[in-house]
Amino acid sequence: VLSFIIFICYIASLAASFMMAPLLEFLLALFLFFAYASKLNEKFKGLYWPLTDFLRCVTAAIIYFAISIAAVSKYNDGASKAAGVFGFIATIVYAIDFYITFNDLVAFLKQGSSDSPEGRKSE
Repeated sequence: VLSFIIFICYIASLAASFMMAPLLEFLLALFLFFAYASKLNEKFKGLYWPLTDFLRCVTAAIIYFAISIAAVSKYNDGASKAAGVFGFIATIVYAIDFYITFNDLVAFLKQGSSDSPEGRKSE
């Protein structure tokens, strides 16, 4: 929802060149939400879904931070400033999601290492 709001703000602003990043993040988040809701993550076991979500969060946080700085510092209209402020909020939200997903990823990797044959040999 936050990505969609930022997208709308960039459309209404002078910084319309930045509208592609929130649109892609919104569509990617919508796809992952649809994939989890329709249980595609259980059907396609070859793709590790938390890693996909982790990479999406990392790239989204970096991209939102960069375009928010550019929008706030370069453009003077209110819509650009609003998009920049919402972008900073989105950066914080994606960073929190990044942290939570990272903890899930570490727990999965620890679980996977105990199931490996090398782990059982040392026991």
